[in-house]
Amino acid sequence: MINLLEGGDFITEGKSEKAVLVGIEIPGNHLMNTEASLEELAELAKTAGADVLDKLIQKRTRPDSAYYMGKGFAEELGLRVQGLKANLIIVDEELSGTQIRNLEETTGVRVIDRTTLILDIFAQRAKSREGKLQVELAQLNYRLPRLTGLGLQLSRLAGGIGTRGPGETKLETDRRHLKNRINDIKKQIARVSQQRRIKSQSRNPNTPFIVLIGYTNAGKSSIRYRLLREVPAVGQNISNEDQGTDKLFATLDPTIRGIRLNNGREILIGDTVGFIQKIPHQLVTAFKTTLDEVLDADLLLHVVDISNPFVKEQQEAVYKVLEEIGAVKIKRITIYNKIDLVDLKVLPKPPDQSPYLAFSAKTGQGLNDLLDLIEKELPEKKVIIKILLPFSQGKIVSDIHNNCSIIETRYTPEGIYFKLEVPFYFYPAIKKFLAKESIIQNFPE
Repeated sequence: MINLLEGGDFITEGKSEKAVLVGIEIPGNHLMNTEASLEELAELAKTAGADVLDKLIQKRTRPDSAYYMGKGFAEELGLRVQGLKANLIIVDEELSGTQIRNLEETTGVRVIDRTTLILDIFAQRAKSREGKLQVELAQLNYRLPRLTGLGLQLSRLAGGIGTRGPGETKLETDRRHLKNRINDIKKQIARVSQQRRIKSQSRNPNTPFIVLIGYTNAGKSSIRYRLLREVPAVGQNISNEDQGTDKLFATLDPTIRGIRLNNGREILIGDTVGFIQKIPHQLVTAFKTTLDEVLDADLLLHVVDISNPFVKEQQEAVYKVLEEIGAVKIKRITIYNKIDLVDLKVLPKPPDQSPYLAFSAKTGQGLNDLLDLIEKELPEKKVIIKILLPFSQGKIVSDIHNNCSIIETRYTPEGIYFKLEVPFYFYPAIKKFLAKESIIQNFPE
């Protein structure tokens, strides 16, 4: 049975891959230009543990079906790789099995594509059972259509970037075997997904759920950690795992934490895996159960790295993923993070016209503004109740007028009878005065 996540040789000190990056420039083909995309690919390669020796770009009208790049350019690339003593070529697009085989035969070194590299990073980051299953599913779905094109290279043992885990050790690990494994993993993920759904449904439906989204390394986890550290926490204590790190795809197995806003309202905050340009379709499909957390959100906090020169393109990449998973209609706030790294007089308006603010996860600048904006933008959940307020509690009447919609008021010998539309945050202050005929559902005891 194939398992791409257990065993195998990981990148270790003294065994680093030496890589040359290659892209082709096709006018108007991508949101982010080729040079910037290669810079991002270099960061991905470094994250996976490679030393980047060179970056090359060829201008073409369209990719070559046999080599992706031109055959002559591939031959020159082979000479360049030999001169640099590199042992890996990383191509900034998704390749077919035939293209990978032809490039390896021409250059004499191992060739992987952007998708394989991202899958490799995810394999490193996966810690939970669900995360490991999702990554393995993505890897198998990626490799299945490439069995014929890759040919005999499937017999090589895996090791290094893009081949975490033992991989296929025999060519006779055919499509039928892979499909059986894929079906098995899907069943396991479905069971885990059901457990996640049950856990999600057990959350108090009147406690708002906020999810941080954004391009990878924009600072989502750092902002979440700042909120947990500066704002009163509810339930669990924060840990080192909650602290953000300066890594691509640092959050793969997100957790949910609770905080209390200034108005006393409790909210839950979750994080998601970072989005990226040219995100592999296999990952969007495999991580659907994790991304479903986004669909459960009452409010999305879209974290944007304002210091990045391609901030607009990164925003568009996030919108594209939200569209793919069906979350474009969920209300969101745009947080322009890393404001401490730039000198801006005026913030740009987000393309989606969402409310926005400047923030620094490093210094805490904008924290109070963010809390105020969350309070303002959160959809308020209310319930209609009836209370009987003793005359001795007359001081609460002004609070009722300030916080509730009064439907009916009546004076009785026992006190003041109110029929009210009550927001969630104010309910605890008056629940002890509930009239006997009030029926409350989905509100805390």
